[in-house]
Amino acid sequence: MDTLRESFAGQVIRAITGSRLLPYPDERADYVLPNRYRFSEKTSQSPHQTSQSPSDHPFHERNLAPGEDAERHGRVSTTTQDSDATMTVDERLVTRQGGQGLSSEEIKELMGKSEIVTWYGVDDPENPLNWSLLKKCWLVVIIMLMTSSVYMGSSIWSPAVMEGAEYFGVGQVTSTLGLSLFVAGYGVGPLFLSPVTEIPAVGRTIPYIITLAIFCVLQVPTALVTNFAGFAVLRFLAGFWGSPPLATGGATIQDVFAAHTTPYAMGLWGLSAGASPALAPIIAGFAVEYKGWRWSFWEMLWLSGFTLVLAIFALPETSSGTILLRRAKRLRKLTRNENLKSMSEISSEKMTGAEIAKMTLIRPFSMTFTEPIVLAIDLYIGLIYAILYSYFESYPIVYSEMGYGWSLGVSNLPFAALLVGSLISYAGYCIWNKLYFEKVYDETKHQAPPEARLPMSMAAAICFPISLFWFAWSANRTHWIVPVLSAVAFGMGTTWMFMPFLTYLPHAYPEYAASVLASNDFFRSMMGAGMPLAAHGLFVNLGIDWGNSLLGFLTVLFVPIPFVLYKAGPWLRKKSPRALHDDLKESSEKDSGQA
Repeated sequence: MDTLRESFAGQVIRAITGSRLLPYPDERADYVLPNRYRFSEKTSQSPHQTSQSPSDHPFHERNLAPGEDAERHGRVSTTTQDSDATMTVDERLVTRQGGQGLSSEEIKELMGKSEIVTWYGVDDPENPLNWSLLKKCWLVVIIMLMTSSVYMGSSIWSPAVMEGAEYFGVGQVTSTLGLSLFVAGYGVGPLFLSPVTEIPAVGRTIPYIITLAIFCVLQVPTALVTNFAGFAVLRFLAGFWGSPPLATGGATIQDVFAAHTTPYAMGLWGLSAGASPALAPIIAGFAVEYKGWRWSFWEMLWLSGFTLVLAIFALPETSSGTILLRRAKRLRKLTRNENLKSMSEISSEKMTGAEIAKMTLIRPFSMTFTEPIVLAIDLYIGLIYAILYSYFESYPIVYSEMGYGWSLGVSNLPFAALLVGSLISYAGYCIWNKLYFEKVYDETKHQAPPEARLPMSMAAAICFPISLFWFAWSANRTHWIVPVLSAVAFGMGTTWMFMPFLTYLPHAYPEYAASVLASNDFFRSMMGAGMPLAAHGLFVNLGIDWGNSLLGFLTVLFVPIPFVLYKAGPWLRKKSPRALHDDLKESSEKDSGQA
């Protein structure tokens, strides 16, 4: 019931019925108001006053729990103890509450005011971090489905490039724009759409639903269009509107998982993102062969439509800032105290339109060219992404009638090797996280340095050149299974590269996480969008052997990057005014230890 209430459909039902259906606990007649919202003078004292006793502090567990007469109403405290020894007065209860843009001094000042609406204790069931494992896993499944629905949309056109070129009367390279423009669209989209998910009044669920609905609708005219110009525009728009799950799916997962368990869920999300482009040609190949190119988009409509219906009714809101803002509105209505506000409300009030534009459109690019860490990772991931999309040009040459002589549908089956490699690498990633990272996480008292997430990227750096040289000099020279197996190594490398880097960036730049991830998404998408157009000339002129060897030599040049970042990362971060500094982290750890 909680999941339905927090879903898009649940919020619509509540709005239509005036909250009579699917009410929150604080909207029921037997609700007991927490003590901290009953205080007046005592809890509104100046934050500079130090005479406040621990148990009087508005963030003390006693004041976060239900009121003194809770037992009389058959309700119990959300905390198991009520002594000063168990109080939580530091920033632990105000993390992940949408306080972006507020300085630490402002946060500490706000913590001394009873008007701030926060969690009802550390085990508040509405806090996404406290959700059951089943509910968290269900969320990951939906995010994976949404991500797959969109990522498959890029390469779904790959088996239809030749037939599409013939139908529209254009060349093969021009027809490839159907793939490239989609990728360009989901590279540009997050710059404009992702910031919307950070607005507390909007949240993450509503943008997901609206943009996915538009994505579904766009599949219909794409399947029916009769001219290439219209087709190209529709493909770009589909990529643009489908982009939010690709850019903010990781943020949604991080909303509900603790730091040491996040890699498991992020690995699954990364698996769906990395494997989906390889899975799409397999699904579309036989449909295009027997039914024509339009059927690839009908398949996209079925998949994305099913995902949309599921998300409408079963995707809960995960943004703590949004959840607490909604709670603040309900408490203001209940208490008639207009001073009750969430951190996210205060933070959003301080953000101007110019600051939002700077954050979303300027900062991602400025950080790319002023931060060596960001630039190196963007270039490396962009290169790997480009090579992945080069396969949609080289595989048809190797496995179709020009090579091993397979039919259109069968010639796309070798893409499954990328999926197998991704599955193997995810299992290895989970084992590494359990045996290495969790150990470091515990030993450092939950203050593991960002570089502790990088070791698996070193293994990935070795996988790429091996895979490319293997494929280059075995394709059409040996039994077909030999080049197919080379893709397993590449699939392993993609997961081991993407997941460490995409978790390293937001931890190295915690205050600018949105900007560095937007930067990475844009640059890898642009490099991926350009590769299918360049790959045709590359493989026609140099051949499969030397064309892939050239790409292999490029990956050799990039091998040192994860090793350099692992060793020099702390020094580079110390030199940066925007990155996390270890001395500040150690100071924060010491302060929390004293608290």
